[in-house]
Amino acid sequence: MKILIKNGRVVDPKSAVDETLDILIDGGRIADIKPSIKARDATVIDAARLVVAPGFIDMHAHLREPGQTSKETIETGARAAARGGFTSVCAMPNTKPANDERAVTEFILAQAAKKAVVNVYPIGALTKGLLGWEVTDMADLVAAGAIAFSDDGRCVQDNRVMRRALETAKSLGALVIDHCEDRPLWEGGVMHEGPASRRLGLPGIPAAAEEIMVARDIILAEALETRVHIAHLSTKGAAHFVREAKSRGVRISAEVTPHHLLLDDGDLEKRETSLKVNPPLRSAEDVRALIAAVKDGTVDVFVTDHAPHTTKEKDAPIEKAPFGMVGLETAVSLLLDRLVNKNIISIMRFIEMISTKPAQLLSLQAKGRIAVGADADLTILNLHQNVVVDAGAFASKGRNSPFHGWKLKGAPVMTIVGGRVVYPFPS
Repeated sequence: MKILIKNGRVVDPKSAVDETLDILIDGGRIADIKPSIKARDATVIDAARLVVAPGFIDMHAHLREPGQTSKETIETGARAAARGGFTSVCAMPNTKPANDERAVTEFILAQAAKKAVVNVYPIGALTKGLLGWEVTDMADLVAAGAIAFSDDGRCVQDNRVMRRALETAKSLGALVIDHCEDRPLWEGGVMHEGPASRRLGLPGIPAAAEEIMVARDIILAEALETRVHIAHLSTKGAAHFVREAKSRGVRISAEVTPHHLLLDDGDLEKRETSLKVNPPLRSAEDVRALIAAVKDGTVDVFVTDHAPHTTKEKDAPIEKAPFGMVGLETAVSLLLDRLVNKNIISIMRFIEMISTKPAQLLSLQAKGRIAVGADADLTILNLHQNVVVDAGAFASKGRNSPFHGWKLKGAPVMTIVGGRVVYPFPS
């Protein structure tokens, strides 16, 4: 099937292109890019006044399958991704059972092949059972299809185990994504430790719990001359450590979520459980530092940390409710409205952080770019479209979003995966 996208504003950070072009798709790949293309037997998509970008990649999402299908499935998570403008999504390993062996990785890929409308890439567990004591058979997981490694939801506390995991990952050319928290400092916390937590009488999670482990990872990455990727950066101090390490040439990268850029601990005054996330929403000062880190390149990637839970689970008192909010269907509009349309970052920088850089970090050579021969994974945006977030209309099973009712400008209007339009969904 041929698709001809006409008159779109093509923005591709990889080639530094930002101009009006036509794109011809044939056989699942980009066949031609020119100012004007004519093609017989092609379905024509008029993208005038729209932005055509390389397909968006979410490096950090929880699809919950296997084991927690009441929260989400690979099928529903993939539909949520498509609706949110993502052509690829990485599935974190804290499923039940954890993705710590070949059979689980193969199950995820088999389910994705049958039911997912976007690319699904499994992330393998760093340690068996996510328990932090014994490194998984990482080579076997890579052979089965794992694209990176993480104990997300937990952090390897033993420095010897973390060193061994980093050494193994280096030998495999694999990326380690670390959820940084010192468990003894973190344990029992509900929200960021500070004036707001004391005012609300809720147990706090100190910034130091994240910063200690970010510093540890930087030290190990520098000593081993290998890569480490810091998951969902949330504090001013952690951003400072990453910035300083990069200036010394340490191979470290970092990601940030929209909710850590747009919300702070003061928003928890109403004890809304959809705002209970890990790492927690931090102070307004931390938010300003994270935005500065996005602007100056300290932070490399936008992610959603999509974490669906059932309504019953989230309806518990905030002290007992699980951590996490959904994000696949709100992230793009939030970032376009609050960062791009307010000229905090350019559209080129936004696309680099949500497509080009994730593809580079994950070694997805045929993705994250618009070029002849590249995979025909594309996201089409309307920067001027007004949207109202409606959690009830999500494709995800999860409804745990604090952004319900928010009025935003800018949205994905079409998602193309492998040369096939997967959003809007067929009626």
